Amino acid sequence: MAVVALFVHHEHAEARDLALDALAWLIDRGHEVRLLADDASTIGRPDLVDEPESIVTGLDLAVSLGGDGTMLRAVRVVGDEAPVIGVNLGQLGYLTEIEPSGLHVALKRFLAGSYDVEARMLLDVEVGGSAGSDRALNEVVVEKTPEGTTVRLGVWIDGSFFATYAADGLIVATPTGSTAYAFSARGPIVSPTHRAIMLTPVSPHMLFDRTLVLDESAEIRIEVTGPRGAAVSVDGRPLGICAPGDSITCTRSAHSAHLVTFGDRDFLRIVTAKFGLAPR
Repeated sequence: MAVVALFVHHEHAEARDLALDALAWLIDRGHEVRLLADDASTIGRPDLVDEPESIVTGLDLAVSLGGDGTMLRAVRVVGDEAPVIGVNLGQLGYLTEIEPSGLHVALKRFLAGSYDVEARMLLDVEVGGSAGSDRALNEVVVEKTPEGTTVRLGVWIDGSFFATYAADGLIVATPTGSTAYAFSARGPIVSPTHRAIMLTPVSPHMLFDRTLVLDESAEIRIEVTGPRGAAVSVDGRPLGICAPGDSITCTRSAHSAHLVTFGDRDFLRIVTAKFGLAPR
């Protein structure tokens, strides 16, 4: 018997239907299914609710039913305690592996042991003040507050001062996150299995506006140096507001996200489809 957690997009009707279908398929075959409270409410199965702290105990697999946002939530909850299958609903996603029609086959293959696991780098973030710590699969963002203007952010790399940025913000991204917010700020596209940390300014008010691609072992410390505070978010989740003098430290995590794949995952094919790059 396998223990499977389902993570469901809360506003997508197809996700609800697919979750109920997967739930019935798994239970009919004697497997245990777990849900967080919001997901259980979404599909009307409060009897299967588990707590975030215990849902990973003995967990064999997490299944994300939605888009990249649902996948990020699943990875955040399970960490490296269990691999995650991503089912794509809607637009082509960078993190999701299979289409809805292939879910039963994917579950059969996983349960038969016919799958691979792709390890993705994570970032640990420690924030001064009251914001605390967190972990990112895509990125850590330090930026101006909604009511604010340009922020001044000093950057130290491996303990040495690098520069002070006057910008709308800074993005510290993993290779997985290179196709997320960092891309919209003109950062490079990096193969998701590569090991590196990217530092990308957002609308910098200065001559230097390029992304730094740093070794995976780099420690990046960002200090709010100007008179205005800065907002910190992790994978799109608000973490808190840093006051002048507070700092944010980002390092490679000792943990990894484990994404289930079936055969080679063709990242270049995904990029080609995403950007409509026609073959010659």
